Parts: sequence; C-alpha cells; structure tokens
Amino acid sequence: MDLLAPILILFVIILVITIFLSFVPIGLWISSLAAGVNVGIFNLVGMRLRRVIPSRIVNPLIKARKAGIGVSVNQLEAHYLAGGNVDRVVNALIAAQRAQIDLSFERAAAIDLAGRDVLQAVQMSVNPKVIETPVVAAVAKDGIEVKAKARVTVRANIDRLVGGAGEETIIARVGEGIVTTVGSSESHKAVLENPDLISRTVLNKGLDSGTAFEILSIDIADVDVGRNIGAQLQTDQAEADKRIAQAKAEERRAMAVAKEQEMKAGVQEMRAKVVEAEAEVPKAMAEALRQGKMGVMDYLNMQNIQADTQMRDSISKSGKSSDASIKDKK
Repeated sequence: MDLLAPILILFVIILVITIFLSFVPIGLWISSLAAGVNVGIFNLVGMRLRRVIPSRIVNPLIKARKAGIGVSVNQLEAHYLAGGNVDRVVNALIAAQRAQIDLSFERAAAIDLAGRDVLQAVQMSVNPKVIETPVVAAVAKDGIEVKAKARVTVRANIDRLVGGAGEETIIARVGEGIVTTVGSSESHKAVLENPDLISRTVLNKGLDSGTAFEILSIDIADVDVGRNIGAQLQTDQAEADKRIAQAKAEERRAMAVAKEQEMKAGVQEMRAKVVEAEAEVPKAMAEALRQGKMGVMDYLNMQNIQADTQMRDSISKSGKSSDASIKDKK
C-alpha cells in the first residue's frame, strides 16, 4: 500500500499534464512569444473549445506581423470559422504589400469567401495571364470562311473580383468580336492581310466591362481560310431547286398518266356505245322486213355490198404487206 499511493499519484499527475497539453499548445505559445506576437494561453485554450486549430491562426498571424501587416487574432479566427483559407489570405496580403497594391484584409477575405483564389489574383495583377481562345470560325461577306485563334492578355482587377465574370466570359466575348469583325468584312482577303483589324475592333468594344479582369492586349495567333460557305449554300440551294422541279415534273407526269387513263376509259365507253348501236341495226332491219318497208332483194343487195367491201379491204391489206416485205428485202 505504501508503494501503490506514490504510483497512483504519479499516474494522476501524468494524466493531468497530458490533458493540459492536449488543450494548451505550449509549443505554439512559446513560438508566438518568441516572434513577439501576444497570443495569450487562454486564447489558445478558447480556440480549442471553439474547435479552431490554433496553428491555422497563430502561424499566419506570426507571418503577417513579421511582414508588418496589422491583423488581429479575432479577424483571422472569424475568417477561419466562416470557412475561409486564412493562410492564403495572409499570403495574398503580403504579396500585395510587396507589389504596392492596395488590398485590405476585409477585401481579401471577401474575395476568398467568394470562391476565388485571392493569392492567384494578386499574382495575376503583377504578372498578367494569357488566355488562349479556341478556334473561332466566321464567314466574310464574300462567303469564305475564316478561322481565327486569339491570345488575350489579361490582368486581374481586384476591385471587381467579387461579382465579376470569369475567363469563360472573356473567351465568349472575344469570340463574338471575331465573328462580328470577320462578318462585317467585304472580303476574307482583307482579314488575312490585316489580322490586327480584329484586335482593334475587339479592343474597342470594351469586352472587359463587368468582368474580374482588365484586357491588356488581344493578339491573333493564327488565321486560316476555311470552306467556301457561299458556294456551298448556292450548291445546296440549286440541289433543293432541282428536287422541287423534279417533284413538280413528277406531279405533272402523274396528272398526264391519269388523264391518259381517263381518255382510254372514254374511248372504251364510246366503243361500247358503237357496239350497242350496231346491235340495233339487225333489229331494225328485221322490223323493216316484217312491216314490208324493206324487201328481200334489198337485203341481199346490202349483203353483196358488205361482202364486196370486205373483199376490197382484204386485197388492200395484202398489197400493203407485200410492199413492206419488198422494202425489207431491198
């Protein structure tokens, strides 16, 4: 029992020290004191209780104080609790101070919370960025397609980073300017001879208004001649006209065929009427014989005339066939 009590007391002391060190970052506190940053031990404990990682606040604070930037622990902790990147904001403030760019902590924190990389924006203000547009195809007034690719040199506008449009808007506006410039040209040769015409026209439109960037220059990287759109459209129109004419001709042919069939039907109808009329002749002759209006000799004379007529027809047909055979032999 005498040995158990000191061991128990030692265990309790070690446990208390461990719990104390887990809540109180002594090493971080000593580092802040050595850097001349007055961060109280109770402030560090309060950060632990507020679920704030003290190193995420103290290290950027030391960095800012060494750079001569006046920020407080409460500002950094509030930005951290709002979901911001404290270290990136402090680095952006230091870079802005070195580049003599007027950037306050509130502005930097707002840009960071807006989802933009504030450090990259400061770096882009010092070192402009080149944005390359995809190939933009446009058609001049002479119907020739021109394909152009542009390089846009932009610089970040820190005052418009919050709420300003991004790179996609710049690319879309430059593409629109290329299409407008090429489309208003009388000939594609004018665009090929003076590519800077596109640059001047696009720059004069003020495409950077409402964006987070300032356009410094627009350079045409490549210009190529594409298809002859005018000729292709004329060819397509001619093909369409041809199909329409063919359809109309087919319609007229179908109407002619229908009319022909109607005429054939009419001929057959008339022939049927002739046959019907010829069938009435024997009846009329029989009636005339019964009534005594026609004699037997008259009937026989008519039969002789019909036979003579048939004989003459057969002779004439045989003569024509023999003449045709003689011509074939010759």
